Amino acid sequence: MATASGTVKKTPLQDFSRPRSAGIIAVNLNDGDELIGVDLTDGSNEAMLFSADGKVVRFAEECVRPMGRTATGVRGMKLVDDDKVVSLIIPRGEGDILTVTENGYGKRTVQSEYPTKNRATQGVISIKVSERNGKVVGAIQVEETDQIMMITNAGTLVRTRVSEVSIVGRNTQGVTLIRTTEDELVVGLQRVEDEDDALDDDEVDEMISDNISDVPESEPTDDADSEEE
Repeated sequence: MATASGTVKKTPLQDFSRPRSAGIIAVNLNDGDELIGVDLTDGSNEAMLFSADGKVVRFAEECVRPMGRTATGVRGMKLVDDDKVVSLIIPRGEGDILTVTENGYGKRTVQSEYPTKNRATQGVISIKVSERNGKVVGAIQVEETDQIMMITNAGTLVRTRVSEVSIVGRNTQGVTLIRTTEDELVVGLQRVEDEDDALDDDEVDEMISDNISDVPESEPTDDADSEEE
């Protein structure tokens, strides 16, 4: 699990084997924090955290010890100023990393461009952000045959073939994937594996509502189960 404030947590799947009708606690969030990603791992994977300011940190999941459901977690990424984590990727296979920014720019970068470092660091540049391309909306792992869907806060939905997105290095701004109007911002993206795997109206509305709110940055607490430097 990963949160907007840069916290990560790993919990055995068996801890969720007795759910209740009202749900059970999966992670203890600090005030103002938000869960931004969850994925299954096998104990030997790596994790990648991407921030709105264009940074990425990649580390072995062995750096994160297993914790109970009610624990807060440990620091996965060190954030500067008002930066926040926007995406979690557990890389699998040889797929590329596709990054999209709020002004409609994006790029593909091969996985080998992203070095594996220690957690709790600021990481390296994932994409060069500027006033022109804007903050990072999200990053996903893609294959050459995939498609992606991007949605704006004005309700515009654009579908693009991954093969049409240029492969470039980390320290670049990307190319235009969707042309936005004044005050229009990209708020979400979705990987589409099959041509018939389209989003319905409810899923589009959910993508918009899930991504238009700003998340204040918060820091992990200093108890035994919350942060390790």
